[in-house]
Amino acid sequence: MTTRRTVLLSGAGVAGALVVGWGLLPARGRLGDAGSWPATPPAIALNGWIKVTEQGRVQLAMPRCEMGQGIHTALSMLVAEEMDVPLAFVAPVSAGLDALYGNLGVWLTPLPWQPPTGPAGAAPASPANEGRRVRLSRWLRHKSARQWGLQLTTGSSSVMDAWDDLRLAAATARMQLLRAASLRWRQPVDELRVNQGIVSHANGSSAHYGELAAVAAITRPGEVNVKPSAQWTLIGRPAPRVLATEPLRPPARFGMDLRWPDLVFAAVRHAPAHGGGVGEVAVDAVLRLPGVERVVHLRPWAGSTAGVAVVARSTWHALRAARALTARWQAPAGGSVDTDRILVGLQAQALSAAQADGVVFGGAEGTSSSAKHEALYTVPYLGHAVLEPTHATAQVHNGQVTVWAPTQSPTTARALAARVAGVAENAVQLHVLPAGGSFGRRMDTEVIGQAVQVALETAGRPVQLVWSRQEDLAHDFHRPAQATVLQAMVDVQGWPLSWSLHSAGDAATPRWLARQLPQATTRWAEPSDGLMGEGWPTLPYAVPTRTARHVATHSGVPVGPWRSGPHVAFAFASECFIDELAHRGGHDPLAYRLQLLAQQPACVAVLKLAADKAGWGQRLPPGTARGLAFHVCAHSLVAMVAEVRATPGRAQVQVQRVVCVADVGTVVHPEGVARQLEGGLVYGLNAALWGQVDIQASQVRVTEWDAGRQVTLAHTPRIETHLVRSSRAPGGVGAVATPVIAPAVANAWFALTGQRVRRLPMNLPVVPAR
Repeated sequence: MTTRRTVLLSGAGVAGALVVGWGLLPARGRLGDAGSWPATPPAIALNGWIKVTEQGRVQLAMPRCEMGQGIHTALSMLVAEEMDVPLAFVAPVSAGLDALYGNLGVWLTPLPWQPPTGPAGAAPASPANEGRRVRLSRWLRHKSARQWGLQLTTGSSSVMDAWDDLRLAAATARMQLLRAASLRWRQPVDELRVNQGIVSHANGSSAHYGELAAVAAITRPGEVNVKPSAQWTLIGRPAPRVLATEPLRPPARFGMDLRWPDLVFAAVRHAPAHGGGVGEVAVDAVLRLPGVERVVHLRPWAGSTAGVAVVARSTWHALRAARALTARWQAPAGGSVDTDRILVGLQAQALSAAQADGVVFGGAEGTSSSAKHEALYTVPYLGHAVLEPTHATAQVHNGQVTVWAPTQSPTTARALAARVAGVAENAVQLHVLPAGGSFGRRMDTEVIGQAVQVALETAGRPVQLVWSRQEDLAHDFHRPAQATVLQAMVDVQGWPLSWSLHSAGDAATPRWLARQLPQATTRWAEPSDGLMGEGWPTLPYAVPTRTARHVATHSGVPVGPWRSGPHVAFAFASECFIDELAHRGGHDPLAYRLQLLAQQPACVAVLKLAADKAGWGQRLPPGTARGLAFHVCAHSLVAMVAEVRATPGRAQVQVQRVVCVADVGTVVHPEGVARQLEGGLVYGLNAALWGQVDIQASQVRVTEWDAGRQVTLAHTPRIETHLVRSSRAPGGVGAVATPVIAPAVANAWFALTGQRVRRLPMNLPVVPAR
């Protein structure tokens, strides 16, 4: 089992140079009103986020998908804290699809347009000292996000997005309730007290929130302030897990648990090649199979591949019939793709771009005392491999469409359902269900389009459409492959005088936007040149001259969001490259980084703590070595020290220990943060060691869960997690550890063997850690 040691430390700095402020619009603008989310009588809405029941319980409009990351718990904690109620009193309820609930925070993380940063590579400390271009870029993105109102659970942004506005909504509701009590009892507000949802006065008057809600709903709150951190009693402390139960009821917890007497089931069989088509299908043979009701030809919704759905009376009957189906599959119209050829092409394009630009130092090619260091790094295509297969349930009846699905993008999911059914969007009711994992996979909505198309042919009965494991692996939207060339001019002591990055690869976000919003007239910008490619992390190291270019490619492989996305490629390249430069100059990897981060105290604090907890510099047993990596992702700072050990007498290695230290800003739910860091670490370790998707003739070669190597519990190293206490606003959590483990292990492998790893997966002969 994973060993967890979660430590909260004070005095480690506030990461001032990495704080991102985005309070650019009036705070009250996101409070909304009672009409923002569906009515749930007898609860009374105090604003667009908060309702109060007759019993004094609090309902929270929940616009984010719970995928195991604990977002329902964290957001409920924010509300319980500000309203002075027990966490058990807060019930997350599916929010409506009002633009009020759009995720603004995701557009202000480096995805996909990162504004320019200062010379040290860090985001500005506050809007006051940002450059004009940065402020304008941030304001435009925020305004565009408000306009679109896209509900998204992605980019490790949910708590960041909710931090100011949700706390203000809860504090406003609390003040309305207090003023309602003040009016009823004719007592000053500042003499009232709240404890466990009970408002009281020293004269003996008391009432719970439910008794005050009706008056509070028509009462102005007056001046509202959120609690200072010194008064927190819940934020930053252990708390039980919270999960919305609507619209599911026990024992149903996930979408695949849904069962109704008239429910029918469907299984999908896609054309084997990405972008292929469906020719003649042996329908009669399939219809003769037990339990089968009909066969539906599926259109390529939202970027999917065309296929066939078999409708039957159970999932087992549908999957069995889909496997037995025979058809003439058509080749992709644009020709086939091959990942080996694509990777070779990406390397050539990155190298060509690097050679065309060259490395500069102060505008010149270099000096007689400087030398050039260059390295090429590549990462492969990766799938999501979520535990709960892709699925959705839909019903079309009397011109109304109802969809039950785990989706990270309910706004675009509803739009697709309406488009498929040929109805207005307000005729679609979407229930966002908990997801059994996602890692970005459920940002895509093609399965919802398929389910609605099948439901159009089931005479009003709801249909649950499920992909088999084979279909899930074969028809994913993959994380893009990427090649990255790093070049540096270094002085005689190995310190970088200039830094140049050139990368090539597909951009996932523009492709996702084009799939989800095909009706939009805007041409989604492709990252190129100074735009750096989506997800480019802020490089914190102080290098006098830096240049970067990204070549946006169109490989033909379907690509989409993936946990931490391009951060994996950039962290792997930059942190391995830093190690190479340190070694070239004869410097200790830790000391080298600390010197380059001397002006970034928060970064220094994280690195030093990781080194201290890992025993950096202490003697290790023979055949054992440590590797270090550091990365900034979603406004969080993560450092890892990986400890690897070679098996005596055998060409095998064990990843036996990893120390992970993170400054994620204010920690709302410590246990949830630790789980996410550790889960992201293991997910990234699997990708680093063995993860890749090979495609030949536009077909994924491995479509069985156990055909590729997986990090099992036995392979999982001992993980020690430490959280740095910080007073800045929360950063991201879910994706921030995933990019850091690969360079940490790669650097440890070099320390152990002297062999550099510049290509993922490493394909190391890893044996169980225990």
